Amino acid sequence: MDPFADTLQRLREAFRSGQTQAADFRATQLKGLGRFLRENKQLLQDALAQDLHKSAFESEVSEIRMSQGEVKLALKNLRAWMKDEKVPRNLATQLDSAFIRKEPFGLVLIIAPWNYPLNLTLVPLVGALAAGNCVVLKPSEISKNMERVLAELLPRYLDQSCFAVVLGGPEETQQLLENKFDYVFFTGSPRVGKIVMAAAAKHLTPVTLELGGKNPCYVDDDCDPQTVANRVVWFRCFNTGQTCVAPDYVLCSRETQERLLPAMQSAITRFYGEDPKSSPDLGRIIGEKQFRRLQDLLGCGRVAIGGQSDESERYIAPTVLVDVQETEPVMQEEIFGPILPIVNVRGLDEAVDFITRREKPLTLYAFSNNSQVIKRVLAGTSSGGFCGNDGFMHVTLTTLPFGGVGASGMGRYHGKFSFDTFSHHRACLLHAPGMEKIYAIRYPPYSPRNQRLLLAAMETRSCSCTLL
Repeated sequence: MDPFADTLQRLREAFRSGQTQAADFRATQLKGLGRFLRENKQLLQDALAQDLHKSAFESEVSEIRMSQGEVKLALKNLRAWMKDEKVPRNLATQLDSAFIRKEPFGLVLIIAPWNYPLNLTLVPLVGALAAGNCVVLKPSEISKNMERVLAELLPRYLDQSCFAVVLGGPEETQQLLENKFDYVFFTGSPRVGKIVMAAAAKHLTPVTLELGGKNPCYVDDDCDPQTVANRVVWFRCFNTGQTCVAPDYVLCSRETQERLLPAMQSAITRFYGEDPKSSPDLGRIIGEKQFRRLQDLLGCGRVAIGGQSDESERYIAPTVLVDVQETEPVMQEEIFGPILPIVNVRGLDEAVDFITRREKPLTLYAFSNNSQVIKRVLAGTSSGGFCGNDGFMHVTLTTLPFGGVGASGMGRYHGKFSFDTFSHHRACLLHAPGMEKIYAIRYPPYSPRNQRLLLAAMETRSCSCTLL
């Protein structure tokens, strides 16, 4: 027996009733999300600290405030986003009304990950609710403290006829995916993403897959090594490196490597002290399985900085590896920890070739004092996102779409992009019922003259004249 059947049936019936269509209803749900974040801030920070040893600073910046920002943006723009979008007409449809209507898909499933268990749960949820969908939310069972808070408290702030939280591990998620949804939004690894996509394909259900990969970071010889080191170290160690858009490896010349290493050591010491393990600002690895995988990666190449670990605390020191070979495990899988390998290249062309021979990453970084170098990296590569001379600050802009390409994912969200992702864009043309004589040129018997007239009228153009 399907344990989710009753819940899904309840949500489907709620959607068919039409109650989620109204702007006021959607706004009420979004306001409920806002209250959830405000009224439970300390509980949320405590859960993040228990699961990831995440500092209050990182929790506020990357989890709570970003989620609140999405709620506020959606509430401010909801009616404008929902409004029919008029489109230009050709001569043949000049008397008609042509527009795009944004309609909710229906019942959507959001499967969230453990690394940013609040942000990556609520940000897509904002888009799904703003678009008027009913939602099944599946938080990660690995971040168990945040899972408990979401399951116990979040439903109290939303209409439970249209929203449900379901719990469980891989087996339960697989069983959940056997059901038909109208849209599936998944954030996680490419391996699981393939399973989700295969399950959705059985029902021809559209998907957004927010995956990961190995994000390259090219550092040009023409750079300030301390500035680069400050930014790369912070973004690599933020959330203990458990970030899908973190720089996963550095490409630079051996000469630049020798300038970067002391600068990176200096940055690590200034950020986390002589003993990073005792720093309140450095988190911990989420679980034992993930810790052991990272511990194995410390054996790749040669440790130039860091390398210490403590299994009892799931602690991995900020680590830089050199003399790394492309075939080693640390260069074959997404690291997802505070470990940064450096791979030497002879110049920009070799770096671009190295990047383009591999799967397209979620994000790509380039550092140089020469703007032409940044532009060449941007023009010569493909990635979900790109950032020149900084880390993943581009993900803080709701005006930019966030998503991957190729093996790093498909689809996009953040801001209005989230609303659009969870909306079906319905093409609508309302034709005048009369004036049949004017439109008779379309009908048989066909003639060369009528063909010429019809083709001319069908040309794409924007005009204000009428069909005579």
